Amino acid sequence: MLSLRRTKLPACAALPRALGSSNPKGSADCFSEGRGHTVVHFCPLNRLVSGAGDIKLTKDGNVLLHEMGLHPRIITEGFEAAKEKALQFLEQVKVSKEMDIETLIDVARTSLRTKVHAELADVLTEAVVDSILAIKKQDEPIDLFMVEIMEMKHKSETDTSLIRGLVLDHGARHPDMKKRVEDAYILTCNVSLEYEKTPLQMEWRGGAACILDRFLKIINLFKHNKATYRSPLKHFQYFRLTLACGGVALNSFDDLNPDCLGHAGLVYEYTLGEEKFTFIEKCNNPRSVTLLVKGPNKHTLTQIKDAIRDGLRAVKNAIDDGCVVPGAGAVEVAMAEALIKYKPSVKGRAQLGVQAFADALLIIPKVLAQNSGFDLQETLVKVQAEHSESGQLVGVDLNTGEPMVAAEVGIWDNYCVKKQLLHSCTVIATNILLVDEIMRAGMSSLKG
Repeated sequence: MLSLRRTKLPACAALPRALGSSNPKGSADCFSEGRGHTVVHFCPLNRLVSGAGDIKLTKDGNVLLHEMGLHPRIITEGFEAAKEKALQFLEQVKVSKEMDIETLIDVARTSLRTKVHAELADVLTEAVVDSILAIKKQDEPIDLFMVEIMEMKHKSETDTSLIRGLVLDHGARHPDMKKRVEDAYILTCNVSLEYEKTPLQMEWRGGAACILDRFLKIINLFKHNKATYRSPLKHFQYFRLTLACGGVALNSFDDLNPDCLGHAGLVYEYTLGEEKFTFIEKCNNPRSVTLLVKGPNKHTLTQIKDAIRDGLRAVKNAIDDGCVVPGAGAVEVAMAEALIKYKPSVKGRAQLGVQAFADALLIIPKVLAQNSGFDLQETLVKVQAEHSESGQLVGVDLNTGEPMVAAEVGIWDNYCVKKQLLHSCTVIATNILLVDEIMRAGMSSLKG
């Protein structure tokens, strides 16, 4: 028994259309509703197909391809040939360039505008790029865990901002502590500064003297500095604080000296309703930063956080790849045309698999046009015609529905994402088409 929820497989969707086949027969008997989703009952030799974009099942797996007069292996051979050609084409059209701030902003904006509205995307773009550049080290991989995403249910989503430091989700240890400190020197230590009784109520005669000695060391350390601020930290914040403010995290006061101190230009406490936040800002060369996400409700906060994660990953991929590819469906349109020209060189009926692969690629510009409110067939014809005439990588302008040169307007996608897409979709579609052989092999192994 398998539960399927609106799964889209463009490659399998294009297969019956390319071969002139009708939708599968007898699929209604394979479905029943249960607990809000569709439950599919499997029997031997079921065939997964897609006539309208959704995964469906034929009652007998051999019906569809027998009507076509094809074996699934022939189609998968065409898929593999098309994939290799598509990867070669991707290598040709990728644009290797220096990842300067302008290019990274274009990459981030392209990713973010697919998740949130344009005004918010423009606000998030600068924050995302600045956060990546802040934590980036020369000749070292970028660690996205150094960008903490903190949410605050407050004001509007456009008030989301980058904090070059740390935001703690709690206030000071004691209500009499200062609420605002400028030019603060920060001591990060994993040492108790409070006298606590043991669980067994045992008397520790040297406890008070030990705590007093620790305070005297701290006072002596800070007597030549302007201020200090003390706040409890969670485990992960303990390490982030030294990355953001500098200094050394201590486990004892034996090696206490001024070089162990970090520095922040401003530390203050902010109260929002019953919640308190501690802001540590204006840090010099922070290696850990915080993206403070604001919004009026939980749904908005979740949507922005998802968009930010995608944007951070897009910028990181662009830096790691050292190259980008034009977006807006431009690569898919050009790749589909290249596969059509390549098809005659493929021998036999495997050409049908190449054709299906090319048709599947066009689902990207079609969806872009449809989601923007334009006629998908008309838009696709215009883009294909413009590409054929100009020879440039032409995509869909989501504002007008007209063709545009994606590279000229700064719409860039990640090279590694496109490459992985070609690999994974081919494997998935091949496994679905060969599910009969997989199941038959499993059954024979059980018998043995």
